[in-house]
Amino acid sequence: MTTSASDVTVESVVRNAAAGHRGQRGALLPVLHAVQAELGHVPQEAIAVLADEFNLSRADVHGVVTFYHDFRRESAGRTTVRICRAEACQALGADGLVAYAREAGLALGETTADGAVTVEQVFCLGNCALGPAVEVNGRLYGRVDPARLGSLLDGTVSS
Repeated sequence: MTTSASDVTVESVVRNAAAGHRGQRGALLPVLHAVQAELGHVPQEAIAVLADEFNLSRADVHGVVTFYHDFRRESAGRTTVRICRAEACQALGADGLVAYAREAGLALGETTADGAVTVEQVFCLGNCALGPAVEVNGRLYGRVDPARLGSLLDGTVSS
């Protein structure tokens, strides 16, 4: 669920999420997930607040946010497509899915100008036996070819 800036401040979201994990070891990751769930991404202004909450440097927090590909620094599109590019999926045709996405004007790592679709590459969806694998809005699909990817996008984008 996303929250508009007029409803709450980034600082209040971060501090509330941190309060729910106070005293836990390794709480930064769950708090980052909570912030992203609430705001749709981890905004730059959250870094300083997180650093303050966890007594870390801003560089440490920034390093965690940028290391893990699941954390976004900008809001994703209404539809998120993740294409697996690990070795098993590559061997089974993931390059064809990437080419299809590019031909459709969907660049990896970017969101369309209208905010409809974000396409990301990942390096394992844990579905190696049914590759190439694609995840659309959190739902996993196996044995995806370019035609099926097109159907998935058409069905999701039109709603």
